[in-house]
Amino acid sequence: MKRRTLPVAAALAATAALLLTACGGGDDSSKDKNDKIAGAGTGGSGSPSLSASASADKNAPTFTYPSDIDTTVERQPIGDATKDAILRDVSYSAQARLEAFAKGQGQTANMNRYFAASALSYWTQRVATVRKEGLTVTGHYRFFNFEVTDVASGKTAAVRYCEDQSKGYSKEIKTGKVLRTKPSNDDFIFYTLQAAKDSRGDWQVTEQNWKKADSACVQG
Repeated sequence: MKRRTLPVAAALAATAALLLTACGGGDDSSKDKNDKIAGAGTGGSGSPSLSASASADKNAPTFTYPSDIDTTVERQPIGDATKDAILRDVSYSAQARLEAFAKGQGQTANMNRYFAASALSYWTQRVATVRKEGLTVTGHYRFFNFEVTDVASGKTAAVRYCEDQSKGYSKEIKTGKVLRTKPSNDDFIFYTLQAAKDSRGDWQVTEQNWKKADSACVQG
């Protein structure tokens, strides 16, 4: 994957085919129970707890996670109102995806707010598949390196960010057994996406692709 700024239309074309198949060109690791659920975000069992809103915005969503899930979102304002709004809502989309896997429900209120089109369809199916396999995840998940790479007419944007799953693991729902893995570069996942502004003013992820062990994200 070449890391360069692309026009939104090009970014859309580059990711759409992968998104509707394996969403990552073969990086779908849910088939191996001893591997992490790449691209799944977080989930788990146990008593749910409410997370604090990610910002002081009066319309900020609230996310509900199990007690065995811990998340960190590293995102700083950059001083551009449009780009800051895009990055804010994309960070919310990452947390919404976390919440969906935690609940085993692909179309939660937050998923429907921050995802649409192909991306919503893909993650809805992915959540159902992981749940059917009897798996969820547990541990700590970190999102970082948020960047807007292109904005078109203030209505669509290309964005990328990283996820660190080095302290997150798959877990069997029935037994609660944590399937620990040896740390590797595959724990770092690079997401590229297209977002579009809806009628309410929220930025929704409409196309999304991911890749493991990309040098843009690998740390340590």
